[in-house]
Amino acid sequence: MTEKNCRPPATCEIDTTVPHPARMYDYYLGGKDNFPADQEAAERVRKAVPFIQTVALENRGFMHRATRTLAGEYGVRQFVDIGSGIPTSPNLHEVAQDEAPECRVVYVDNDPMVLDYTDVLVLSAPEGCAGSLQADVRYDAVLDHPDLLSLIDLDRPVALSLNAVMHFVPDEDAPYEIVQSLVDRLCPGSFLALSHVTSQFDPEAWATTEKIYRKAGTPARARTEKEIRTFFAGLELVDPGLTSTHLWRPGRDQGETTASESSMLAAVARKPFRPTATAQAASPLSVNESREPRSGS
Repeated sequence: MTEKNCRPPATCEIDTTVPHPARMYDYYLGGKDNFPADQEAAERVRKAVPFIQTVALENRGFMHRATRTLAGEYGVRQFVDIGSGIPTSPNLHEVAQDEAPECRVVYVDNDPMVLDYTDVLVLSAPEGCAGSLQADVRYDAVLDHPDLLSLIDLDRPVALSLNAVMHFVPDEDAPYEIVQSLVDRLCPGSFLALSHVTSQFDPEAWATTEKIYRKAGTPARARTEKEIRTFFAGLELVDPGLTSTHLWRPGRDQGETTASESSMLAAVARKPFRPTATAQAASPLSVNESREPRSGS
């Protein structure tokens, strides 16, 4: 595992005077668990990206469909959701346990307020379990945390969810190394589900948005398709591969969102059972091709 970055001074206090990306995201989704500082920063983003609510909603839709696919079609029964954000029903554990009640889910976030809400609002199906822990993917060896290991067996397949989180890890914090170190801890047959803001459709708007987040104290980095694809290096992409969030296995009721309005790319990829030179992120893997073995419960 790569050496972690130097952590700033730790705090468990909730500072409501400083915007936080989880609370801003809650505001985009129409939630009420945010404060004036979050709302003001979010409205500045909305001026730069008028369709920011669509960005958030389409990302949410991707999470639902990816989780349902992993639990229902691939038999995954363990999920780790890093950068989980404030719970908004249906949350990941609800979707997974709707497919298989015995699913085990751990939510991870660096905001103590998020964990407070998670502890209150997240109710697991009795056959499974759902837990939470405070950690920061930039500084903590999340998958070695004892609270996580008490619920998740890393010797069995895990679905690692990194939805809308890695664009808050700037280049100087080694985002690719962070993801690689997480994947390295997972056993073969595990999955990575990742979504990420892309700058390719409106570079100017997202450059402005990056500045807003940075001024609020949160580093942000929109990336190109090529840069986002690098997160999946050495993994086998599940069909339809890396695509806009709204185009990843869309449902029948999918709206008329454009790629520019979704402004995020997403994919689900599997860690190969036997590493080979052909296990590249550029080679999508269909459901039928990747079913063996259906362990992971």
